[in-house]
Amino acid sequence: MPKLRVGVLMGGKTIEKEVSFNSGRTICDHLDTTNFVPIPIFQTFTGELYILPIKFLHRGKISDFEARLEQEAEKISWDKLKELVDYIYLAVHGRYAEDGTLQGMLEVLNIPYLGSNVFTSAITMDKIKQRDFLELHGILIPHGITITPEKINNFSAYRTQILNLLEQRKINFPVVVKPHQEGSSLGISVVKKAQDLQMALELACNIYPTCQQSVLIEEKIQGLEFSAVILEDLITGAPLALPPTEIEIEAHGAGFFDYEQKYMPGRAIKHTPARCSTADLKLIQDVCTKVKTVLDIKTIARIDGFLTSDSRVIIIDPNTLSGMSPATFLFLQAAEIGMSHTSLINHLIYTDLKRKNLLENIVLDQNNLKNLELNNNSLTKIRVAVLFGGDSNEREISLESGRNVIYKLSPQKYTVIPLFLNHKFELYKISNKLLVRSKTTEIAELLDPIDKVNWSDLSTLADFVFIALHGGKGENGAIQGALEMLDLPYNGSGVFTSALCMDKFKTNQLLTQLGFSVPQNYYLTKTNWNLNLELELINIKAKLNFPLIIKPADDGCSVFVEKVINQEQLINAINKILVTKDHALIEEFIVGTELTIGVIGNQNPRALPPSKTVVAHDILSMAEKFLPGAGENQTPAPLPITALELAQKTVTDAYQAVGCAGYARIDCFYQDAQISPTNQPRIVIIEFNTLPALTPATCLFHQAAELDIRPMDFIDLIIQFGFEKHTKNLKASIKAPVSLSNQSLNINLTKNLEIT
Repeated sequence: MPKLRVGVLMGGKTIEKEVSFNSGRTICDHLDTTNFVPIPIFQTFTGELYILPIKFLHRGKISDFEARLEQEAEKISWDKLKELVDYIYLAVHGRYAEDGTLQGMLEVLNIPYLGSNVFTSAITMDKIKQRDFLELHGILIPHGITITPEKINNFSAYRTQILNLLEQRKINFPVVVKPHQEGSSLGISVVKKAQDLQMALELACNIYPTCQQSVLIEEKIQGLEFSAVILEDLITGAPLALPPTEIEIEAHGAGFFDYEQKYMPGRAIKHTPARCSTADLKLIQDVCTKVKTVLDIKTIARIDGFLTSDSRVIIIDPNTLSGMSPATFLFLQAAEIGMSHTSLINHLIYTDLKRKNLLENIVLDQNNLKNLELNNNSLTKIRVAVLFGGDSNEREISLESGRNVIYKLSPQKYTVIPLFLNHKFELYKISNKLLVRSKTTEIAELLDPIDKVNWSDLSTLADFVFIALHGGKGENGAIQGALEMLDLPYNGSGVFTSALCMDKFKTNQLLTQLGFSVPQNYYLTKTNWNLNLELELINIKAKLNFPLIIKPADDGCSVFVEKVINQEQLINAINKILVTKDHALIEEFIVGTELTIGVIGNQNPRALPPSKTVVAHDILSMAEKFLPGAGENQTPAPLPITALELAQKTVTDAYQAVGCAGYARIDCFYQDAQISPTNQPRIVIIEFNTLPALTPATCLFHQAAELDIRPMDFIDLIIQFGFEKHTKNLKASIKAPVSLSNQSLNINLTKNLEIT
């Protein structure tokens, strides 16, 4: 009998489409393929539906692939949808997604879907009507007033009336201004004084691009901010309250839990369970359960609110769906009661289908599951320890990479051991309950001494070590040296190449000697700068002209990287770096098309299709790299085939020249004959990344997907090359319980990496 076909709907006609895309990717990655067939379905902002090709699923931004959908994806109609799926998992958010419109369409088509019905979705999404409904049932909400678009468009005429109304309701500044029908904190402002009110109202009113909306002005509640998830017991249907999460917002941020703090790795701190008494935790759960009941929210509710110092629970935002990125509140709280990502998704689907009397339609072949489990247990799996965390400026990205690698290592092939490195570089085994935490400091605070692992014991624990560290000791040869000493295979380049590529200046020197093009540069030491600043400035200006790029000589992820156009900016940028670093690298500003290119392999490496890096300003920011919807990589880069081939050949040659192994990502610029100072097209190499990020939407996955290599297979390749390198270095068979010819690791590189 066929498995249940689950359409994972993402994107949508909503300003939260990037968050939705992030959620949809997570669901597809974790959906239980034993019983379900995932079918990614993408809706454009203008409403068209497509079956999303796998090669687009791990892109970082919708605009990376949207223009290609018409030619490379199967366009479908709503009517066709019923023929393709048995159930719709809603990974959409906001307008046209959580407000009853989508639910109405699926009701008409008679397609079962995740969550609440039309009425509940509509009233919960409408913050104005929702307030009235909650107050009617005795649930505390912030004091507030509603301002219509007419009054906002004529603010000067209504200003006094609005301020008087705030005074009458005893709503004092600061206040929270928010659109009444959006989510993800988009359009929200905290306004501290009356003169800033108009700008905040206009932002909220016009946040959705095609229509204006009424705006709420609410009192700013003081207290413990929380988000609580309420599920349903699969057997009884009774509410199942998960441990609430306390949100500790940034002290110097926007003054509320804004979009960046929600979705940027390492921003804000989340404590699960919330740091309050047992009685207050139960009070939060009870009130949130009442909200779910009052609004008749089905399957899943995420309720946001505040616990005040006098133990009042004030509700600010109920949600009928929840964001589902890998470290979201939903997975974070579920992990506290022992539910993995997959088991939670199963629970939600089964809850829906049971309520709709459709659970018997699922083919749950327990005998097959039991046989599969026995077969899996009888196999000798490769024990892979995944290292992440550390003490570098990139430790939050390392957490994202490590978690993603752990989730994508096939349980049929591998036994995975998550190992967190604290700031002292001590190893700790951690559970999924800690793995889903959103910040390394949260994990570090919850480590149990009993879970500490000695470095010398690592070789008895694992057959292979996957380094998901970035920067510092994780990427500069130190970890590589330790693993070589322990005789353990690992991913990526060896000691020398790792140490070399972490030092941008020495890498430039070697590349120049070997005939590659690099930016003209000046290597500045803190000692010389402190001894004679004026002389160093003379030396810099004698060699280089403004504008200039200033960067640390041994760091990544755009940390401390700046473009400067005059001496004052130059001095300030250098001083920032030399507070914590002993060296700075000053480079000429390269004009051209910025590319980033993955290379994979050992003896015969192949370059993946290049990506064009699109930046809003002169320097690629951390947000553009890792915040959903903030950055853009066009893959393949929109360049002539001759330019792409030149880029691929150049980075492959450079990869071999510096001795890279396994995989790397090389950043560079392409200059055509008109721009190039040589009057010939050239590639200018900017940086080697010997352990590039492997976050869910990394450009390496985009590039590999263009060659039909899925993320799980890409990680398999990395492990295969690590074993291969280790075997060659030892000139003897490895100790791992699998040979390199094992079909579980055997991928046809000639076929998959062929560049056409």
